[in-house]
Amino acid sequence: MTSTTTGLPDRYRPLDQVAPDEETPTGVIRSWRARDRVLNRDVALRVHTPGGPAAREWITRALTAGGLATPALSMVYDAAEGTGGTEPGGAAYVVNEWIEGTRLSDRLATEGPLPEREARALVRRLAEGVAEAHRVGLAVGGLTPEHVVLRPGGLVGLLSVPAASGTEKGDIAALGALLELCLTGERSDLPGARPTVISSPDLAALVRRARSTDPATGLSNVSTMASLLAERPRPGAGAGTGPQDAVRPDGFTDSGWMRRLRDRRDLVDAEEARRDDPDGEQPVRLDRNTLPPVPGAGLARPLSARPPAPADEDDDLDWGETFAAEDDPADDDGPPTTARRRFAVAGVLVMALALVIAAALWFGNNVLSVAGNVDQDGAGSTPPSGSATTGGPASSSAPAAGAPATIASAGVFDPFGDGEPENDDEVPLTFDGDPTTTWSTLNYRGSADFGNLKPGVGIVYDLGSEQSLAGVTLTTTTPGATVEVRTGGTPDGDLDAFTVATDAELSGTDELTFAEPVSTRYVLVWVTGLVANDDGFGADLAEVTVTAAG
Repeated sequence: MTSTTTGLPDRYRPLDQVAPDEETPTGVIRSWRARDRVLNRDVALRVHTPGGPAAREWITRALTAGGLATPALSMVYDAAEGTGGTEPGGAAYVVNEWIEGTRLSDRLATEGPLPEREARALVRRLAEGVAEAHRVGLAVGGLTPEHVVLRPGGLVGLLSVPAASGTEKGDIAALGALLELCLTGERSDLPGARPTVISSPDLAALVRRARSTDPATGLSNVSTMASLLAERPRPGAGAGTGPQDAVRPDGFTDSGWMRRLRDRRDLVDAEEARRDDPDGEQPVRLDRNTLPPVPGAGLARPLSARPPAPADEDDDLDWGETFAAEDDPADDDGPPTTARRRFAVAGVLVMALALVIAAALWFGNNVLSVAGNVDQDGAGSTPPSGSATTGGPASSSAPAAGAPATIASAGVFDPFGDGEPENDDEVPLTFDGDPTTTWSTLNYRGSADFGNLKPGVGIVYDLGSEQSLAGVTLTTTTPGATVEVRTGGTPDGDLDAFTVATDAELSGTDELTFAEPVSTRYVLVWVTGLVANDDGFGADLAEVTVTAAG
């Protein structure tokens, strides 16, 4: 088909048809890979026949999608009705970003189901993109394995945005079907299909919730699905449904988090029963239908306002509301149990002891050390025996003021990532003394804010021991990237455990000085903003030098 047949602008030259004709309630959509002659790039071209009123809703939906910028959905470059042409009724067209990669349908056909971690990441990223569309009132549609493309670097994109029609509930159900297909290679919601077996109880329940039309058990929005998929199961979770995987009245399997709450309550009940009946005359009753109240139940927030879930949580706030309903604190009129009072008293004692120790350490480090220095600096004073040297082996190995501190080791710090490596093997290049070798982030599409997928990524440097530091010197080949230099924390801790010492927009080689010396073992260079490149947005670190304080 040529532009004279469809009435399309001459700038779009169809190259080859990439999908079978799609029959819709309003007409037929044909899809091509085409060449944009003006911008000299490949695009995805879809033509709807007939044009006119039949295609007007589709064009309106495409114009709405044109305001989205998310790597999970192909961008809309152009949408309009053709002028002239020989097709009966004319034609309308939508021009999308052309996405290179492997179709999910081809990947499943050649290699079978995806591992659980990959399936979670794929569907979560799609769900996050669909959530952005739902926020502007657009149901995406077309969420099929033939339209999902696996991009390089672990990213995923959806072709043909938007479909001719769709509903938000339909998008949620389609994402559930994709999750089932990725995990099992089959779909159980098709006519004549056999039931599938998903080894992870949490994911099996999520697929059922995505398909459910019952407001009490179904997913109310796609943001909830994205947040559930972002949470990683604890080790051992997902091994299958065993005796502890109780089935709730709504037909869903209890998750690992719920089981742990039940088991904890059972242990407390059993202990109380043994204490109240030391001779064993009364049977011990384990009530598995009562749960302790869940803090924060009922405070559901949208995904955009919700902080990233810790990696070891198993349930979202929706399930928390269900748990709270099963054990209302208002129904428990009795006094707190003796075991709980004992735990509370022990906790108070531990806290008091910790405060005493902290006060003693502060007094010793600050008051006594100052007094000792005054005694040694006094006129005519002589140092006591054995105090002629200042410090032991650790202090003798400390670098001189202004000298580079030795970096013992380093690693990528990515607490908000989905488990995909962030060029981890390149980290040693940042302190090898060669500014021509670099560690770089992955490339992100759509936004310099890591594609709106996470707040940042960085490298945490271990100096081997606590040292007094004055600042750092950073060298990069991507001027314009923004960073924070943080201190403290641990390599496997949270971002909030590191204190911001300084921040900057990098210009090439930057000497960043702390407002005052900082004593720490760990230094985190946290990249907060990327710069544009040929493949999207990224940043790099060529050399990182930590400077000792006097």
